[in-house]
Amino acid sequence: MSQYILNFKKFQPLLQELVARDIKIKYRRSVLGVLWTLLNPLCMMIVLSVVFSNLFKFDVENFPLYLLSGQVVFTFFSDSTTSSMTAIINNASLIKKIYVPKYLFVLSRVFSSFINLMASFTALLLVMVATRAELHWTVLFVPVPMLLLVGFCLGIGLILSAITVKFRDIMHLYSVFVTALMYLTPVIYPMSILPEWLYPIVRLNPITNILLMFRDVMLNNKGLDIVSLVVAIIEMLIVLLIGLRVFYKSQDEFILNI
Repeated sequence: MSQYILNFKKFQPLLQELVARDIKIKYRRSVLGVLWTLLNPLCMMIVLSVVFSNLFKFDVENFPLYLLSGQVVFTFFSDSTTSSMTAIINNASLIKKIYVPKYLFVLSRVFSSFINLMASFTALLLVMVATRAELHWTVLFVPVPMLLLVGFCLGIGLILSAITVKFRDIMHLYSVFVTALMYLTPVIYPMSILPEWLYPIVRLNPITNILLMFRDVMLNNKGLDIVSLVVAIIEMLIVLLIGLRVFYKSQDEFILNI
């Protein structure tokens, strides 16, 4: 374990450069640049709030905040895992030339998405101030669901990046999967409207658990539920360990397929 820590410290400057590069590439030739990390969630919130507030009469207090909080969580999952999927393929030229711990490329994608997550979280705070929503002391627990989300997404990203090197069709199938998963996550709708047969399916979704935890501490003035917290930790660790195992077993063959 000490060898892995020393190796990580050795290549930490490279990781910082990779994260900076990913952010620059994403907003290259954009007039507003990184400001879009704030504007994107706000614009989506306005559009979806207008549409769903009129089409569906959800009994949700301050629906724009409810919607934006869901977007913050799910958008990070979608962005981090989707970008991680091509982390190895897109860095093939560097991997072929020199030795670099290959997991750094996946880490850089997750970390760059995390920076966007922080910007989206700032947008959420701004909306709370603008709508005069009460900011409860439970917001101090926000790092917990966020860290669980990052660990979960890193595990998924490691799995996807390793599989995509061999099976490029995953890139096309995953976008369909993410769309379906969004509707199985209470981003737009409250859990109370779900029929009995669908409720347990949505509840089993690991992102649902993290999202509900996030909303509880941000909007509902509730502390962390111990059962939900333990379940989320176990789910995150399982996915992360599987991701590390799959990535470790596959990385020696990357050079043959990229």
